[in-house]
Amino acid sequence: MLFPLLGLYVFLKCLDLAQGDLSYTLPEEMKKGAVIGNIVKDLGLERGALSQRRARVDTEGTDERYCELNLKNGELFVAGRIDREGLCAKRSSCVLKQELVLENPLELRRVQLHIQDINDNSPLFNDGTVELEISETTDRGARFVLEEAHDADVGQNSIQQYSLNKNDNFVLVITGNTIELVLDKELDREKQQEIDLILTAFDGGSPQRSGTVAIHVTVLDANDNAPVVCIWLCPWC
Repeated sequence: MLFPLLGLYVFLKCLDLAQGDLSYTLPEEMKKGAVIGNIVKDLGLERGALSQRRARVDTEGTDERYCELNLKNGELFVAGRIDREGLCAKRSSCVLKQELVLENPLELRRVQLHIQDINDNSPLFNDGTVELEISETTDRGARFVLEEAHDADVGQNSIQQYSLNKNDNFVLVITGNTIELVLDKELDREKQQEIDLILTAFDGGSPQRSGTVAIHVTVLDANDNAPVVCIWLCPWC
């Protein structure tokens, strides 16, 4: 029974080592060398303890180095690019888990970096131009669904509103995530064969970013005009 008990003791001892978690909040895309926090002050260690105990910081699950430790002054600083979208995609919470390792004696501390989103992405549409063909006999109120834009940012920095440039025939109606172009005034091909519109998506960041897509409407002809017969009278008859 000696070895099972010894294994249990080692397991419980390791649990005891992982104590005193540290948590820092920082925006993504901080410059390399930017200070995140001071490990010595936040853990109440003596100056020089990090060097004596050969401290290091590892990233859980990867060899990527996102931050480093200054063993002289205890500062934790940015060592590589921290891109929130690349790390956490559209998740509302983004936590980069680090582990502080202290040797002689062995001590493990978890360090959590809460990465905040910044407005570094603009709304994008999949296509640069949307082509629509609409008959001139189409009834007023007809709806045409448009593809929504996409924004890699989250929360307030993601897309908040859309707008359509002023025109005589169409208005924009948004219901939930559905964007529709609605015919507000009947078309007349004899007066206008093509209509160019601009749909703009805005995010809620500061400064605000936007993206646009061109909508080209071709008005299709319909047999809505009767032939006109002109009779010329001869003045000499």
